Amino acid sequence: MKKYIVGVGMGVDTLTAAAEKVIKNSDALIGAERMLKPFQDLRKVMFQSYDCSEICRFIANFKGDSAAVLVSGDVGFFSLAKKLLQFPEFYDAELICGISTPVYFCSKINRDIEKMKLISLHGNDCGIAVNVRQNRNCCFILGGKINAGELCRRLTDYGLGDVKVWIGENFGCENERIRFGTAAEFIDVQCEKLAAVITENSGKIDCQTACISDDQFIRSEIPMTKAEIRCIALAELNIQSDNICWDIGSGSGSVTVEMALKCHDGMVWSIDKFPEAVELTKKNCHKFSCDNVIVKSGVFPEIEPFAKPDCVFVGGSGGRLDEILNAAYNANPAVKIVVTAVSLETISDASKIMERLGMQVEITQIAVTRTRKIGKNTMFNALNPIFIIRGEV
Repeated sequence: MKKYIVGVGMGVDTLTAAAEKVIKNSDALIGAERMLKPFQDLRKVMFQSYDCSEICRFIANFKGDSAAVLVSGDVGFFSLAKKLLQFPEFYDAELICGISTPVYFCSKINRDIEKMKLISLHGNDCGIAVNVRQNRNCCFILGGKINAGELCRRLTDYGLGDVKVWIGENFGCENERIRFGTAAEFIDVQCEKLAAVITENSGKIDCQTACISDDQFIRSEIPMTKAEIRCIALAELNIQSDNICWDIGSGSGSVTVEMALKCHDGMVWSIDKFPEAVELTKKNCHKFSCDNVIVKSGVFPEIEPFAKPDCVFVGGSGGRLDEILNAAYNANPAVKIVVTAVSLETISDASKIMERLGMQVEITQIAVTRTRKIGKNTMFNALNPIFIIRGEV
């Protein structure tokens, strides 16, 4: 039997000629109610479902020569097609592309899609502000817990209330609607759950610097990992855009922020045992629009389990280094860990624990000397030497 997965775009008016031909010639049409409704008059066998297992059972028992699964938008853009292709019944399926939501939306507001960041918030509610901060244009596909009003509220809370926003809903329908304004103006907007939002941030960061200068952070008496140390420590972790990171002993939150900006499609779990450090970390996360951070107050690892980490930074262990490193390794044996130390004891303990876990250990010592003006003279001001212990299997 010939099987197709067909992108129907925004509906009948946006069907491609290829999609129309397949739908017309297939013996059975499969999909959600709103996908099938426009084709009721074709007198085809109709199976209403968007559950992959149910669809596969129908395919296995169907006696016709061909069947087409209809999916909204395009088959290659956050589509049911991706899940269906994992089932043996669809290994040999033919995909028929359609017009995706971002392509249709951009055509309606005269914007190009070339450099736009495309983000689906189905089942995901983080990485909104941090992506808008770093991209001139983002297109968010809604439908999960985050609606358009909540998205705009998030942007406003994280210092991006002046970002331009287009809200589109009911694409391809008679009641299609597109509204334009700023994020701050739309924090209480009501719209359909299945909607899309395009943002334009003219003040976006052109590129992420190697490290943020110390004076850009909100400061207090809470210790902070200095810029030079952050730069090398995070380079050792080699954080990827979709990584899950832990920052143990967050202090001022400088490492948390740097991690969050690097893993803008991932998540950072940050913890400190001092409430004032937790609050300062939160303030710095808001300043740099890092909404992909969960900040916890407590002693690790006594607190509830964190998500499985790809990268772990330990800036303060509180005497529980063995427990921390074991917890990270047990959560993910392929984890990369960096520990900073100022004492010989911590260097020795960290390297021994990592070696016991079967990790390759590298130790780097950094001595930073800055200059400062005293009258007409430029004097040297040496910072305490720091050791960076890196472990990776």
